[in-house]
Amino acid sequence: MAHAVWSGALSFGLVALPVQLVTATESHTIHFHQLERGTSDRVRNKRVNERTGKEVRYDDIVKGWDAGDEYVLVEPDELDEIAPGRSKSLEISGFVDLDAVEPIYFDKTYYLAPKSKEYAKVYGLLREALAKANKAGIATFVMRNREYLVAVKAEDDILALHTLHWADEVRDPHEELPTLPGRAEPDRKELETAVALVDALTVEWDPSEYRDTYQEKVRGLIEAKRTGESVEKAEPAPEPTNVIDLREALQASVDRAKDRRKSGGKAKSGGARKSARGQGSGRDDLDGLTRTELYRRATDAGVPGRSSMNRDELIEALSGSGSKNRRRKKAS
Repeated sequence: MAHAVWSGALSFGLVALPVQLVTATESHTIHFHQLERGTSDRVRNKRVNERTGKEVRYDDIVKGWDAGDEYVLVEPDELDEIAPGRSKSLEISGFVDLDAVEPIYFDKTYYLAPKSKEYAKVYGLLREALAKANKAGIATFVMRNREYLVAVKAEDDILALHTLHWADEVRDPHEELPTLPGRAEPDRKELETAVALVDALTVEWDPSEYRDTYQEKVRGLIEAKRTGESVEKAEPAPEPTNVIDLREALQASVDRAKDRRKSGGKAKSGGARKSARGQGSGRDDLDGLTRTELYRRATDAGVPGRSSMNRDELIEALSGSGSKNRRRKKAS
């Protein structure tokens, strides 16, 4: 069970609701220790005085703002004293249409829960009101010596809190990206083919269908190095499409997507899963697929050890005989 990272009073109008905040997501990133090459010695970071080279205790460190010719020193206690909203208040100042908040402003998501069951009625009332009005409550609050702009909204049967970027934190893409093209009218035929490609590759949104394959590859690399096996390198990135061949590339992509859909590829949700879990695809059908496509089918089929398999091993496992042999070897 996750621990609350903040607790206080959520208020709207004259109504106050004691709540607690819990992080909605967790990271599955693999973390490595730093070692000196050729040894098993850990490398650790230290706080060192750059003039004397001596290590400095944490309690002896203060914050300093570089004012050019001198540093302005600020003690941690001084930052605590000026923090706004130290009363642990999360006050909704207004409600906005959900569609009015652009996605770029959303940062991190938390779950909001009533502090105790006796506040369930007020909690449920706010949730239902936000859902019915399709609005989000905008508020500010302080957590860990930092002020946040947030949006409180209804999601299914809970209230969620999304931290938002401040307006001056969002960069102007036209200032940051000088290579952005202007709004030129595209070639009609190319546009029609591009739209057809989007339609051909359209799937139903199901987040459970997507996995962090890089982390799986990292785990496969670790296991392979632990057992002395080799790991196939990833395929190189595709070459940029020549503008002259753009229409041909688009049409070829549309045709390929349609062929994959007919052969049970993953253009529509459910197709690939059904074929992969059946009696196994024929080897001839698999020879034309890339390793990435083969890996996706192996994932759908639940093939064990897939992250460390090369392309030929994936074909063998998916064609039927390979997966049976691997399961037999694992059981023996």
